[in-house]
Amino acid sequence: MKALKSKVNKALPVGAFIPTCDNSGAKVVRIFTVMGYKSVKRRFPVAGVGDLVMGSVKQGRPDMRKQVVYCIIVRQKKEYRRQNGERIKFEDNALVVLKDDKGNPKGTMIKGPIAKEAVEKWPNLGKIASIVV
Repeated sequence: MKALKSKVNKALPVGAFIPTCDNSGAKVVRIFTVMGYKSVKRRFPVAGVGDLVMGSVKQGRPDMRKQVVYCIIVRQKKEYRRQNGERIKFEDNALVVLKDDKGNPKGTMIKGPIAKEAVEKWPNLGKIASIVV
């Protein structure tokens, strides 16, 4: 994975219920861990755009519910600054459900815009995205 071109503010803590923006069958996922998160002792793990998280499906198709899935955060409400000085924030928080931890999406399309930082880090998301901001 390449390094991001911007420092994304982390805004989604462990325990957050995040809606999905793909057609994988899951509707709402609860984050329970952030993969690769390193911090000081007793600090609550948080995730931002482009981060790989593990979550459990809380709402969705009956065959998807109660499953543990890998996900990537593609939108967040909290604004973050890009290297060229512009600030980006989205209307909502959203994530994409993956087949495995390699970055292969489970769905075949992504509804709405996704952040350029997520596509830089996970190129397979750019193939099925409708809009990259």
